[in-house]
Order: sequence, then structure tokens, then C-alpha cells
Amino acid sequence: MRIFLIAGEASGDNLGAALMDGLRQLAPGIAFDGVGGPAMAARGLASRFPMDELSLMGLAEVLPRYLHLKRRIRELAAAVLETRPDLLLTIDSPDFCLRVARAVRARARVPTCHYVAPSVWAWRPGRAPAMAPFIDHVLALLPFEPPLIRAAGMACDFVGHPAATMPVARAAEAAAFRAGHGIGDAPLVLALPGSRRGEIARLAPRFGQALAQVLAARPGARVVLPMAGPVAAQVRAAVADWPFRPLLIDPADGPAEKRAAFAAADAALAASGTVSLELAANGVPMVIGYDMAPLSRLVISRLLRTDTVTLVNLVSGTRAVPEYIGRACRPAPMAAALLEVLADPAPQRAAMALTMERLGRGGEAPGLRAARAVLARHAGPDLRENTPGG
Repeated sequence: MRIFLIAGEASGDNLGAALMDGLRQLAPGIAFDGVGGPAMAARGLASRFPMDELSLMGLAEVLPRYLHLKRRIRELAAAVLETRPDLLLTIDSPDFCLRVARAVRARARVPTCHYVAPSVWAWRPGRAPAMAPFIDHVLALLPFEPPLIRAAGMACDFVGHPAATMPVARAAEAAAFRAGHGIGDAPLVLALPGSRRGEIARLAPRFGQALAQVLAARPGARVVLPMAGPVAAQVRAAVADWPFRPLLIDPADGPAEKRAAFAAADAALAASGTVSLELAANGVPMVIGYDMAPLSRLVISRLLRTDTVTLVNLVSGTRAVPEYIGRACRPAPMAAALLEVLADPAPQRAAMALTMERLGRGGEAPGLRAARAVLARHAGPDLRENTPGG
């Protein structure tokens, strides 16, 4: 079996690498072609060009590269049509990947699968029906997504979320982190103001004010801020204006230090996003704060179809995690919510445990589940019969 893979950013590269591991485990003779990053390259993918060319966010980054991206779409579509793989499997990055799939389907009936369902449960439900003419099969990360995708006319399998099997530091590592930084038994609060420049510019000042109010009420508490590599300099500059000094975790220290900080934390003030699942995996109660540029806030508020954007709330079916979105993202209410969470974390812990259970904790790894779903729907009968568990 030959699969043409396309991933456009780091998260997709990681999903693709785990999927490749699963496919090789179940079907050792499988062959791969396409585009991916370092994780997929380590599994043997010879990327047709550097994945970094596709890792762009926002109009300001995309517009200068628009013609180049259009050319890459044409090149990849032509490559798929020339090699005629058994499956074109695109991973996240829908603005790029789905254009390639659409271009291929316009000229040939190559089977297609897209890994990561569009968040039609949150906004723009029309995205799913728009995919149906050129996407046959979707691999979903969230358990409530398959019925929505199937209703739009595509096959869909829930394969689990990577957060359910992410590595978590042991209690001894958490204790060593506290001891090494002189924290002892003091309350420890994670500050997570995002990993993109716009998020940090908007959220860091408000998070600093909110956390200052928490420290005023709990004088012994400590604040720890794990930084993301691409924005570390911006974070350092932003927290220089905070009325206290947080402990900054440098990305150069490696992932173990960040994992230990998460395991040691008592609560977190975090931007909206998948970080809520990372916190849930570590059992860290949280308050979510988020805001957008005024125009984006206006558009999203009119399109939003759910009363919560926090994945822990959505997956658990609760509203245990307090969130302050848009105009509600203000220091005083976020500080008050954090103090409540520190005083009584139990309600959130139950919702987080349920979230991890529903995302697949304790079960088969998502990459292996995704591989089974791919082979079940797209492999020939001989390969399916010889697939373990198939």
C-alpha cells in the first residue's frame, strides 16, 4: 500500500509520525511519500520540500507567500496524480491541505482521508459539507465529532486525542522541581498566555494583573511560566512589566522541565486552546482567559455555535472550567476565579478525569487507532486480513 501524506505544521507532523508508526506496526510493507516535518522524516518520509514553507499563521504571514503557496498546491496535486497512491492523507492545515485534495479530486478518483475534523461544532458548520465532494474519510480527535461529519456525507472515525497518551511527569519529578526552585509546599500557579505573538500581546498584561491580585490574596504563592521557543523573547519582555517576577521556564531546558512544572502546579491561568487538555492530562485545575483583535472578536462572536470554547468543558459535557472570553477577559474576575479554584479544585478534577477517559486514556494509542481506521477503510482485502486486530 502507498500513502501520500501532507502535513503543514508541527502538530500535524507529530500526528503524522504517530500514524506512520501505527501503519508500519500493522502493515510493515507500507510506503510513504509527500510532505512532513522532522518527526515524519525520522520515520522515513523524504519530504518533497521543507514543511516550514507551509507553517504560516494569519494574513500578514500568508499574503506575501500566497503565490508560492499556490504553486506548492499545484505541485503536490500533480505529484499525487503522477504517482497515483492508494490514499492521499492530509493532516490538519486545512487551508492548504484541502486545496490539494480538491485539486486532485477534480482530475482523478484518488481516495482521500483528512486527519483532524473541522471544528464545525464551534463555528462555520458549512465547512463539513464543503469538504464532502473531495474528502472520503475523516479521522476525528474528539468523540462528539463523528456524527457531525457523517451527517455531511463523509465516513468518520474517532481515533483518540494525543493528550490522552502524552507523557506526564512522576510525583518525584514534580517534588524535585519544587525543591529545585525553592517553592516547597507553596501554592504554584501556571501562567500560560499563549504561544502566538498576538495572543501574548493581548493576554500577558491582563494575566499579569490577574496573577498580581492572586498573589496579594495568597502571599506565599508562586507563578511559573513555561515559554514557547518562537516567542520566548516576547514573553520575557512582556513579563518585565508585571508587578512580580514569575519563574520562567526556558524552552532550551528541554521538555522534562516543562512537564515537571505542569505536574507540580496547583492551578493555571491559561489561554484558550489545546493547552486545556495538556492541563487536564496533568490534573491541573484551570481558569481560561482569551481575547482577539476587535474585528476577529466581532466576527467570531456572531459565528460561534456553543456557549463554551474550552475543550475540557466540551468533552466532559460540563461547564466546570470557568472561562473569560472577549470582553469578559478582565483581571479581576479571572483572579477571583483562580482563588476559588485554588480553594476547591475537586469539581474540575472530576471533569478533567472524565475528559481524559473520553479522549482515550488507558486505551490504544491514537496513532495506532488512526492506522487501524485507515487500513480498515482504504487497504485492500489481503492487507486487511493480515492486519493484527483487523
